[in-house]
Amino acid sequence: MNQVVLQKNAQEIAKMKEYYDSNLTGKTPQGGVFTAKTNHCTITAYRSGKVLFQGAGCQEEARRWGAPGVKQNSNSTAARKTKAVEKRPGAGLPANISSLSVIGSDEVGTGDFFGPITVCAAYVKKEEIPLLHELGVQDSKNLNDEKISAIAKQIIKIIPYSLLVLPNEKYNSMQKTGMSQGKMKALLHNQAILHLLKKIAPEKPEAILIDQFAKEEIYYGYLKGQKNIQRENVCFSTKAEGIHTAVAAASIIARYAFVQHFEKLSVQAGFKIPKGAGAQVDAACARLIKEKGKEVLPAYVKLHFANTDKAFNILRRK
Repeated sequence: MNQVVLQKNAQEIAKMKEYYDSNLTGKTPQGGVFTAKTNHCTITAYRSGKVLFQGAGCQEEARRWGAPGVKQNSNSTAARKTKAVEKRPGAGLPANISSLSVIGSDEVGTGDFFGPITVCAAYVKKEEIPLLHELGVQDSKNLNDEKISAIAKQIIKIIPYSLLVLPNEKYNSMQKTGMSQGKMKALLHNQAILHLLKKIAPEKPEAILIDQFAKEEIYYGYLKGQKNIQRENVCFSTKAEGIHTAVAAASIIARYAFVQHFEKLSVQAGFKIPKGAGAQVDAACARLIKEKGKEVLPAYVKLHFANTDKAFNILRRK
């Protein structure tokens, strides 16, 4: 999506709000002053002074207020070039990775008994990093579901991403064949990254950062035999959400999708399904078996978790 970002003072933003009075939506994002929609552009102003113009008419609309250069997906020769990345000795990460245009990849749901694994790869260009910070993008573990939903709904309109959801039926089927959860995650990350690279082509990221769940050699060992494996410019790091905004954005989008699926499971079950893998999920699983029958479990839970046996033990004691 084409977009322009301007920096304005409070007085200028007040004038802009007055100008767009008849176009105000009444819905303002976190940290926002106003959001307005014209026929070909959406204008969002933030308390920090940033004003975002999005849509086909963003250039023309922004020029009303003295726009600088347009930030957009570009097919120019310069955009096709991938900047050479220098890696810190022994670190495996580019020294300046936090300021590069990066694809970040993260997953959620792997430790939850109920719900699917969701993996997201997101592309954040260097010039978009300040805007995403303005929107509140950070490690999803620090945000509640309400904030995750609010932020995700904004950033999915701004950055390209690829989201994959592994339904529990498929997860359980793959696990029964002997496939480890680690291999499932590696397959999902690789696929999400490849999908996103196709989506943004011919543009290329300056680096690809995966939130590390296995050593690099083990990750590629999981992918052995796959027809297409992304290796170029791929880096791994634990706590990657704090290293680059792209991983934090991917984490938020993945969590948003995960929460949505959880809500659907709760509707189907007829009661609120808890997250995690503690005693509360044992009780919820026992209730699910009692009310729906054990045959529904593959669609709700990761069957090989110890919680399954614990749920049946609860029913036996009753």
